[in-house]
Amino acid sequence: MTHEHDHHPEHGHRHHHDHTDLDWAALGPMLESSAELFAPLYERALAWLGQEVTEPGLIVDAGSGPGVVSCLFAEAFPGARIVAVDGSEPLLERARARAERQGVADRFGTLTGELPGVLDELDYPADLLWASRSLHHLGDQRAALAAFAARLAPGGTLALMEGGLPPRFLPRDIGIGRPGLQARIDAVEAEWFTRMRTELPGHVAETEDWPALLAAAGLKHTRTHTFLLDLPAPVSDRARAYVAAALSHLRERITDGFDPEDLATIDRLLDPDDEASVHHRPDVFVLEAHTVHTAVRAV
Repeated sequence: MTHEHDHHPEHGHRHHHDHTDLDWAALGPMLESSAELFAPLYERALAWLGQEVTEPGLIVDAGSGPGVVSCLFAEAFPGARIVAVDGSEPLLERARARAERQGVADRFGTLTGELPGVLDELDYPADLLWASRSLHHLGDQRAALAAFAARLAPGGTLALMEGGLPPRFLPRDIGIGRPGLQARIDAVEAEWFTRMRTELPGHVAETEDWPALLAAAGLKHTRTHTFLLDLPAPVSDRARAYVAAALSHLRERITDGFDPEDLATIDRLLDPDDEASVHHRPDVFVLEAHTVHTAVRAV
């Protein structure tokens, strides 16, 4: 999604409000590869968090997917125990395998279940609880934040990755169709996101002022920082695969809102036999901005 939206497959995998409608085992390799593409962004975010969180004992990745970021936490905080939490056991299997490959399995655990209730099963309160685009898939975000905050140790930090800017993959005029396609995609995504939120069980409309919501959950010292992923053209094969997956996910998920010309353009962009597709064109890039908000539980 754009803004708070998960049109990116590596974001949507671990937070989709219905874990029963997708084959997570089959999607795992693509989700892991996509998340790896964003590793530079996550590494900068974790370095920023490290300025506030010193020597955490327990880090919880709430909505971890295949564990790419969970393992980055293990690398960034070598004294910490990591618990990856997700509703998909196949993705957590990938997380455990990744931790084994990276030599951190001895301080890496997983917990399967739906947020936020599954967090009650943690053995210890968290010194750092990270929720990357998982909160907005919960109907009552204010109540979920209170539940997240309740699982923090005194002095513990809650870090939300929510918001940012819509992604850009292509120039305004791509030589096919009507110029400005991505801006129109943003508008359609925004409408889709509003419907998705409204249809969630227990949906409560909420002004998305994340620092204010963190403060309402009883947390202090809110901070916000935005991190950029800038992969200029020509991009790697992995980046091309990510762009193709993001557009495919969009095409499969949203069938209304686009006029026939835009749908035809999207189909051409996804056709590997078309030289104008994202599989071949030289002007494909990846430019995304993700925002992290933090706050601390009082000692």
